[in-house]
Amino acid sequence: MVGAANAMRAVRQMTGLHELRARGGMTWIAQERGWVGAPDEIVRALSQDGFDECKREMTTSRRDLRPAGGVWQGVNPRTGSVASAIWVSRPVWDQAIVFIEVDGESLKGNHDDPVLERDPYGEDGGEG
Repeated sequence: MVGAANAMRAVRQMTGLHELRARGGMTWIAQERGWVGAPDEIVRALSQDGFDECKREMTTSRRDLRPAGGVWQGVNPRTGSVASAIWVSRPVWDQAIVFIEVDGESLKGNHDDPVLERDPYGEDGGEG
């Protein structure tokens, strides 16, 4: 449970993401199980929260070469926490659906602040 405790500490210290949400820059969409927002703004907030980029990849559509999605990963050198953001672009939106994880815990929305939740389909759960 040390990883879960570290993840909870990390999310409490994520003022950049909290501020972005408070400004309306990212919104939790329960039916999508993800955040709607501009990926660059979310990545910038994660960087502001102490995560140094170590990976960024983009995917494109074969038809029109527009960005179809991407992935970003960062490490907080002070805490050792790892944050990931995976997004899927929507052709008619300026924003994307973004899935955020910190130390393997999904960042989900609630009424007040983002919270971390273990993925029920993850490696240590599910079918055996």
